[in-house]
Amino acid sequence: MKFSELVRLLEKNGFVLLKEKGAVRYYGKPGVDNLIRIDYHGSKEVPTGTCNAILKASGLKGGDKK
Repeated sequence: MKFSELVRLLEKNGFVLLKEKGAVRYYGKPGVDNLIRIDYHGSKEVPTGTCNAILKASGLKGGDKK
């Protein structure tokens, strides 16, 4: 998955960009306590572990969701 695809997935699920400083973006959503940090690099591929951690922190991937 590319960074741009990951951001689109988050935005499709209700996350909005709260703040940005350089390549670092923070996304939030009502009902999710923590901010989701993404070091945005456009069309580059997101490392698998990083992608899984972001999806898990956002609640889009977990034991009960597929």
